[in-house]
Amino acid sequence: MRARFFEQDVEFLPLPRSAISFLDRFPYDKALYLLLTTSLVFAGFYHWFYDDPFITYRFAENLMHGLGFVYNPGQRVLSTTTPLFTILLALGGSLWSDLPHLAILLGAFGLGLGGLFLWELGRAWKTPVAGWTGLLLYPTFPLLLRVLGSEMPLAIAFCLGTLVFYVRQRYHLMAAFAALAILIRPDSVLVPIILASHYLLTIRRPIPWVSFALLDSLILPWFLFAWLYFGSPLPATLAAKQHQGTMAISQGFGHGLLTIAQGTLNDWEYWLEGLLAALGVLFMVRRARPWTIVVVWAVIYFLAYSVLAVSRYYWYYAPLVPAFIAMAGLGVASLKDLRSLTSRVTLFRTLAIVLLFLLAIGQLSDLRQLRQLPDDRFRVYRAIGEWLGSNSPSQATIGTLEVGIIGYYAERPMIDFAGLIQPDVAAQFTPNATYEDAALWAVAHYHPDYLVLHDKLFPRLEDGYVRQNCVPVRHFPGVLYGYSADMSVYACPRPGSKLPFQQDS
Repeated sequence: MRARFFEQDVEFLPLPRSAISFLDRFPYDKALYLLLTTSLVFAGFYHWFYDDPFITYRFAENLMHGLGFVYNPGQRVLSTTTPLFTILLALGGSLWSDLPHLAILLGAFGLGLGGLFLWELGRAWKTPVAGWTGLLLYPTFPLLLRVLGSEMPLAIAFCLGTLVFYVRQRYHLMAAFAALAILIRPDSVLVPIILASHYLLTIRRPIPWVSFALLDSLILPWFLFAWLYFGSPLPATLAAKQHQGTMAISQGFGHGLLTIAQGTLNDWEYWLEGLLAALGVLFMVRRARPWTIVVVWAVIYFLAYSVLAVSRYYWYYAPLVPAFIAMAGLGVASLKDLRSLTSRVTLFRTLAIVLLFLLAIGQLSDLRQLRQLPDDRFRVYRAIGEWLGSNSPSQATIGTLEVGIIGYYAERPMIDFAGLIQPDVAAQFTPNATYEDAALWAVAHYHPDYLVLHDKLFPRLEDGYVRQNCVPVRHFPGVLYGYSADMSVYACPRPGSKLPFQQDS
């Protein structure tokens, strides 16, 4: 018998029966929605790349070619936060070797899947307007489109799937989706913890031990492997981001949310969505309490990352989006209580449809602008990586600040000044330190054969170590690549070495 927590029979959006059963009459409708959403997102953001996910792509590339689950061959450091996404890319790479575009395709699929799961939650909790809001606004929310190419869209979709199967009391599927979510991103473990707590507190039924055993059996092999292979199941990037967060020049996760929000202050649709979300929270407390689980997930996630004190990166905020979208949908549903405006069902229905249509149009307009602004580093970083891949020895080490794109295309051992690949570099980040301090320590400690630097970004490094030990071999004017800075590659041969290079003319 289900807990009373889920037993609500109020119809918050009395849509026509044909509309409500749009995705129920034929199972093909869901597949069609997923296919269309995936295709449109992929086609619109086929060119969307940014640096961080390329670290995972290189793990997948090395795994494909039998070099191990590593970034630099021979160095067992867990520098990716997403083991399952890495494995999916490695498996899919045998069919489509273009891993960056394969990752975008998987992300587009994740956005469509997330929209469908929000729809299912709306149906299960008898709040179909929240479901329709998820279908329309979730796959087009700009922050989610910005993280395409990473594991985030799939991780969030699997978390939402875990919620759906929990509500449907299909606990084996719940356990399977929870395992997928955790293996995509370890921080997804918050969802099964929240659901287990809810089950123990509210549902008076025997504990589904078999389902919990299934969850453990799916995730434990990875954690045991990671412990034996890397020495810890925790990714080294977590400590690196925490060290970065201690620097005075960095912005913490909590304050970073305000920065993210400020970027939308000029867009009317997000003001409206924010107002509707506030109304939705009130409506949830009064008449749609099941959605509390989604809000609790967002709140605990935010608190956990604030406590971890990681540096602000915009992709960390993506898991907050489902709660925001759901609350906006409940805010639309709450307008039914304005009897003077919606005394007739038809009027409320029209108002709800118009609001959702306007919000969808507003977000699509933002996406049209967003797709014109891909990461301007990609072209120049790729050109540098490809040049190094063609003009440096296969075992030459390369030091630079951002190793993702350059390292993926160079296919050379990388020394990372941000501490994501070499944990001892991250240990150099202190409250008064800068990235140049870490770079100075890294080149003195590792003596990379080549350096890739933004001109004049690290003046102490250029005027000291580079001037004394290195020779410029290639210059990349930013204007040729649509980038705001010039970059240079330096060869830094060690005493007695015969590093083959030609000095840039």
